[in-house]
Order: sequence, then C-alpha cells, then structure tokens
Amino acid sequence: MSGVGPVEPGEGTHAWDALEALPVVRRPRGRVVEWYGRHRRAALGSLACAVLVAGGGYLYATRPQPPAALPPPYPSQVTDVHYLSWEPTPEGAPRRSFSLGVELTVLAGPPVTVTRISQPYAGLSVKSTPMAPFRTTAGSSRKIIVTMHVTQCRKVPWNAGLPFLDVTLRNTRAIEVHSFILGQRYAQQLSESLQVACSNNSE
Repeated sequence: MSGVGPVEPGEGTHAWDALEALPVVRRPRGRVVEWYGRHRRAALGSLACAVLVAGGGYLYATRPQPPAALPPPYPSQVTDVHYLSWEPTPEGAPRRSFSLGVELTVLAGPPVTVTRISQPYAGLSVKSTPMAPFRTTAGSSRKIIVTMHVTQCRKVPWNAGLPFLDVTLRNTRAIEVHSFILGQRYAQQLSESLQVACSNNSE
C-alpha cells in the first residue's frame, strides 16, 4: 500500500496504549514547596495567627478614643473676693493703720493659693492675716483681715471712687494677678479710714 498518511497501529494495538506507556516526567519540587507539603497545617495556623494579630492591632489602633480631660479652670475664674466690714487694728500696727475684712471663696477646681495681696495706691502698704501665701480648697471660704498702713498721705485718695485689691492667685493651671473691685461700701469705708488716718497729718 502506498501513500502518505498517519501511521496505523499494528494489529492488536491501539493508539492510547502507546500514550499510556510513556513515562510521566515530573518537575523537581523546590525546597519551599517540599517544606510546605510537610508542614502545611502548621504554616496555615501561623498564617491565621498573623492575620488575627494584624486585624486586632488595626482595630486597637482605630478604636474610638475617649475625649481628653478638660484642663482645670484659671484661678481667677473660680475665685471670688467680697468685702465684709471694718475690723479692729491688730496690736503693734504702726500709727495711721486700719483694718478691713474680706472673704475669699474658691468655687471649684483645684485648690487656689494666694501668693500676694496689694493695692494700687503708692501711699499705702498692705499686710494680710493670714499672711500670704495661703491656700483655699474648692467649696470653702476664708476670712482675710487686710491691714493698711498710710505711709504718705499726699499719695492716697481721700475719696476713693472704685478702689480694688490686687490678688495674685495660683493653681495647677496658671498664676494670675486679678483685680477685685469690692463695691461701694468698701470704697466708702476705705475713704473714711484714709481721712481719719491723715486728718492730723501735714504730709
């Protein structure tokens, strides 16, 4: 028989028998693949743990933060000073001295320390009882006796209009000098005290 065509299988054989007889050549497996094949369960467990840790870290980092605590108030915002009355002049006070009582109240926040009490007139010096510095806690009041000594009559007003006390206050937030205007009754009694102190003085 002549002609060109595919080779016919011989008698008693089939084409797929020849294919089945060919050896299967497998690629050599790499070390990583071999290691993974031997330790697949451990590798999958480690991967799952890593995913859980990463997810937990992300959730922790992005969790809602509580609002930051508000800073304490400035001492001048929570401290009040008001006038009480005339007070007896302490024994041993210099001539031309007189005393007036005020009350200091701390309304809220951390304790407030009074570090200094002064007034604006050059001809007056001021001392307080208790002596500064002293501390007052929130929700409490303290009576302060302010003793003023006239050093130069020509430098004090005989008719004080709106006199005030300068009080230096300190708490954990700040140190402030605050001027407290103590009202008309304080102004009147201060003026009267100054007039009495300087009535027989030629300065």
